[in-house]
Amino acid sequence: MKIAILGAGNAGCAVAADLTMHGHDVTLIKTSNSLHDDNFAWLQANNGKMTLNEFGEIKSAHIHKLSRDVADIQEAEIVIIYIQTNYHEQLIKRIAPYLQDDQILLINPGYLSTAYVLKHCAGKRLIIAEAESSFIDGRIMEPGLFRVGFRNVRNPVGIYPASRKTEAKNKLDQLQERIVYLGSVVEAALHNPNLVVHTVGSVLSIPRIESSHGDFCMYHEAYTRDNPHTWMVLDALDGEKMAVLEKLGFDRIPYVEACKYRNSLDETIDAKEVFLEYAEMPTRAKGPTKVDSRYISEDVPQGLVMLESLGSALGVATPICTALINIASAALGRSMRAEGRTPERLGIENMKTILRDSGKREIII
Repeated sequence: MKIAILGAGNAGCAVAADLTMHGHDVTLIKTSNSLHDDNFAWLQANNGKMTLNEFGEIKSAHIHKLSRDVADIQEAEIVIIYIQTNYHEQLIKRIAPYLQDDQILLINPGYLSTAYVLKHCAGKRLIIAEAESSFIDGRIMEPGLFRVGFRNVRNPVGIYPASRKTEAKNKLDQLQERIVYLGSVVEAALHNPNLVVHTVGSVLSIPRIESSHGDFCMYHEAYTRDNPHTWMVLDALDGEKMAVLEKLGFDRIPYVEACKYRNSLDETIDAKEVFLEYAEMPTRAKGPTKVDSRYISEDVPQGLVMLESLGSALGVATPICTALINIASAALGRSMRAEGRTPERLGIENMKTILRDSGKREIII
């Protein structure tokens, strides 16, 4: 299949190489000049060669086409967005003229960016897919070389509209990325693991992030077997998230159970143990290396503000969520709510349309 990937950062480059190895015709599109320009320039100078180091197994692929022109999405059957969620609305507005009827737009992850597609791509017969998390975890270690830290054993994805799920499945299964299908893009948005793991682990670690001068690994330090109180905060935030899901008509699935479903095929292992084993892996990358990083500046406004605003609309109290937003705003010296996702910014009617499509209750504002 012809696939276009928007975003040439860590995940975009890794998945572009992976899909190329699966036999697909991949166009990798750099959407900005902010990050990883050295890697993109290297790819351009070396015939698109991207190497994956997966626990010592070295595999290389030559990505078919490299581009900085978003118009190149027009010929793709599947268009994948792999940029920070802060910039989703801006990018969706930018690509709207070039999206074609019956294309699949896969947003990985989404934080309910389906609503932005409805807002800016009205009249286009798109299939929208939102993933909970990236298919491949890791980092670009040097230009042209990506070290794989982890691969999910399952990649949960929601589909909109639900009436086109079979059509979407027939194409997405060809990616060979272990995709499983959720009942709604809403579930994918709220089960994005970064919403709880990044925010709690980073906000509670702000002094350590600053004092480490770039030598901090959140997974190795914030989430250990010796840190029960960090887990108590995570569990409290997760409870608020589950209460919102339940009020919307979805199942109360704890974070650790969703993590286990993505990360392990062993049904006998304890769910929290699955996460701890993931956190302890030596391939966990350092980060955040500064307070104003995506762990906070992306996942607080795009994730927690969305959760808080949904809770407010539904009459669900979210005091831990609110406290984390307030602390992050104070630490960064700017309002996370002013930057964040709310039903109003996503579009209340778009939100209602998505929930109706899922067969669930509408938001009452």
